[in-house]
Amino acid sequence: MLNKVPEVTVYFWIIKILCTTVGESFADYVNETLGFGLGRTTLVFSVALIAVLLVQFRLRAYVPSVYWLAVVLISVVGTLLTDNLTDGVGVPLAVSTAVFAAVLAAVFALWYARERTLSIHSIVTTPREAYYWVTVLVTFALGTAVGDWTLELTGWSAGASVLLPLALIAAVLAAWRLGVGPVLCFWLAYILTRPLGANIGDFLASARDEGGAGLGTLGTSVVFLGTILAVVVYLSVTHKDRTERALRAERELVDVEVPDPVS
Repeated sequence: MLNKVPEVTVYFWIIKILCTTVGESFADYVNETLGFGLGRTTLVFSVALIAVLLVQFRLRAYVPSVYWLAVVLISVVGTLLTDNLTDGVGVPLAVSTAVFAAVLAAVFALWYARERTLSIHSIVTTPREAYYWVTVLVTFALGTAVGDWTLELTGWSAGASVLLPLALIAAVLAAWRLGVGPVLCFWLAYILTRPLGANIGDFLASARDEGGAGLGTLGTSVVFLGTILAVVVYLSVTHKDRTERALRAERELVDVEVPDPVS
């Protein structure tokens, strides 16, 4: 198979943060505003996620619309996993944070032991893709737990809560610039974008008298889903996030002929 995930460009991070915001706001809208409840909301989105992942696994190359729909749904399901533990079972956020961190470490260890790489530029087999999606799901659940636990400890407002994950992401970026391993930096940033996106969603959805923008969960979800759709359509047309295009350009520089990955 060709690589099943996009190149890590600015578009990747923009959509990732948008997806995490939708995961927070849309889950809250369906669960609380529509009154579905945690159990039914989790069931509906889990079934939708499984259906989309079945399509994703059958593809032989990265397709932006399918891939990012899976990320949107997995962001919602990951959020709901933590919410079920916290609100449904009463598990403290400190405990769920520790559990998800341990699970993530175990998944990474198993992935590396079997495949000898954690790079997203090598998702070219079904086992690697399976490890990848399990990792993504756990990062969303962990990011939710870490973000909520931080708010619980600090009592920060919705606006101020954006600053901590933003500063940590900037620190990861600086570390990458200074030569820290790109795979480590990628996954650290991937985890941190979850509380960043969730906190942005909380800020936009919160009422003005609570320090928010007053858009509500529905308004926030609509704005961000529309933005995701626009960026995905742009990438589908321009192919600017295809790793195969970058690889082909590199090989052409040394006069190595490779087949067109789009054909």
